[in-house]
Amino acid sequence: LALQKVLVTGGGGYIGSHCVVELIEAGFCPVVIDNFSNAVQGERDVPESLQRIEKILHTSIEFYELDLLDRPGLEKLFKQHSFSAVMHFAGLKAVGESVEQPLRYYQVNLTATMNLLEVMQTHGVRNLVFSSSATVYGDPQRLPIDEQHPVGGCTNPYGKTKFFIEEMIIDQCKAEKDWNAVLLRYFNPIGAHSSGLIGEDPQGIPNNLLPYVAQVAIGRRKHLNVFGNDYDTIDGTGVRDYIHVVDLAKGHIAALKKLKDNCGCKVYNLGTGTGYSVLQMVKAMEKASGKEIMYLIAPRRGGDVASCYADPLLAEKELGWKADFDLERMCEDLWRWQSKNPTGFTNNSPSSI
Repeated sequence: LALQKVLVTGGGGYIGSHCVVELIEAGFCPVVIDNFSNAVQGERDVPESLQRIEKILHTSIEFYELDLLDRPGLEKLFKQHSFSAVMHFAGLKAVGESVEQPLRYYQVNLTATMNLLEVMQTHGVRNLVFSSSATVYGDPQRLPIDEQHPVGGCTNPYGKTKFFIEEMIIDQCKAEKDWNAVLLRYFNPIGAHSSGLIGEDPQGIPNNLLPYVAQVAIGRRKHLNVFGNDYDTIDGTGVRDYIHVVDLAKGHIAALKKLKDNCGCKVYNLGTGTGYSVLQMVKAMEKASGKEIMYLIAPRRGGDVASCYADPLLAEKELGWKADFDLERMCEDLWRWQSKNPTGFTNNSPSSI
């Protein structure tokens, strides 16, 4: 029996690439597209992340360099392949940048998704897993955050694009009863594949805490800025729900299986349900790396909330999925990736920035 083909948009990136691993291991055939806006180009014009997965799993991965804004290119791809489902990761994702360049974020994220949905519709592909975000919840009104928590009070344009895309998909599923979609709201993915060959490789200054902490530990950056230590939390620093990227990827396989039940449109949180503060994360990374991590307290950042963590029970009940890896494992795997790849996928000599 031919393996089911799953289109993975943005499959060269951090979360996409880890999902490609799980898809292959679960017996699916991923077809990956990426435009290299946040993926490092290896030889043969294929993302370095995918080339490494080919090595890890002794396989070959079908890849096309394609931007979702290229409608004719997308049409051509759907004519060439018969996809059973689409996993949609592609999009711009830096919160701070979205505040400075809102129009670019709306243009890219919304147009890309509209193109994708319209081409899916034309070609009769009706199964979708969407990479959404806990940012759709805005400033939490209650904790832990379950899927019934109000959405749309987003604190930045990036979060709003995720919210608008969710609404588009929900409306499409209402209009076309044979569509099935699972919207996955991620909390904070960290860690890396246990091989240490693929991981998060932020281009430029990391926007997320853990890659930044890892770069301080490896000596690429002098110190960490901790934005605010006067929040109403255990030690005054912001509390977040961190989830191992491999657990997250396994959640996508569970979502793909859910689509087979003709589930209509479903929404699930992917998190652990446990919040850790910035300083707790620093300590955990010090332990994993055996290095002291210098930090300075800086003023609070606009748009940051004190605490944010998931109620992940619905995914456990309906998808049979829950996060397995604890904080220690997340930090160990992140440190293995960082120490094997001090400068990420482009392995030149580490320079102090």
